[in-house]
Amino acid sequence: MILELKTIDKSFGEKEVLKGISFSAESGKAFGLLGRNGAGKTTTIRILMNVFPANSGEVLVDGRPINYEKTGFGYLPEERGLYPKKVIINQLVYFAELKGMRHKAAVNAVDYWLDRLGMSEYRNKRLDTLSKGNQQKIQLITALAHDPHIVILDEPFSGLDPVNAMLLKDVVKEQISKGKIVLFSSHQMNYIEEFCDSIAIINAGKVALRGDLHEIKRNYVRDRLVVNTIKPAPIQADFGAACTINDDGSLMIKLNDPAEKQAVMKRLVDNYDIDELKVFEPSLNDIFVEYAGEQV
Repeated sequence: MILELKTIDKSFGEKEVLKGISFSAESGKAFGLLGRNGAGKTTTIRILMNVFPANSGEVLVDGRPINYEKTGFGYLPEERGLYPKKVIINQLVYFAELKGMRHKAAVNAVDYWLDRLGMSEYRNKRLDTLSKGNQQKIQLITALAHDPHIVILDEPFSGLDPVNAMLLKDVVKEQISKGKIVLFSSHQMNYIEEFCDSIAIINAGKVALRGDLHEIKRNYVRDRLVVNTIKPAPIQADFGAACTINDDGSLMIKLNDPAEKQAVMKRLVDNYDIDELKVFEPSLNDIFVEYAGEQV
């Protein structure tokens, strides 16, 4: 399955929120939808899920207009939306039935996910008796119980401790391995880097950057070297102003020309005690700041 958004425009009154948004995601892979608060991510997701229509543009599946009766969505919103005073099993089954499941199948699916997420003991408790992290896991079940084709996770790791974050990572990997399209929206760039093959960065309602994340990184000018060494002083003296210290204590050497890379690497290895030497590639956080740092 290939999901495409093509030239999506959306305005609310006089305010133009989305301006020709286009990107694609495919099954069996995770896609990262990134942007600062107010950039248009939530509006894009709501149009994708048919919460409200675009002014213009198309949502396609395999090149055809999406059929919302046949394409299942699972959505974990950033702002949680369950009923705090209601019994967990009752509302989870209710939401699964709203997605088209029969009652018995809904109960079985919910019980599976309660067990999978270590939440079975809370089955008959009210939601407001749970911690924030456990409420997050209950909300996740509403996105997964009906076995959707497309899973949209908006800040999924917010509020989770390291153990539960690891559990959620395993669940996400399972969904990807089952051929789902998993769409992440998050400001936690380490998780996007871990899971996502492709990204789109939205800035002020436009796609500022999109594509394969590995290729995006590779396309940056490769004119800096990262050096780890227990004896930095001689290298600093040798390279002068071209050598700076990173926050983690490693050295960054700026080349005059990318073509010098091999010669400088050989010079370093031949003359100094080097523990690690590599070409610098920007982190997703670096890329995000570059393309979303200024609202255009």
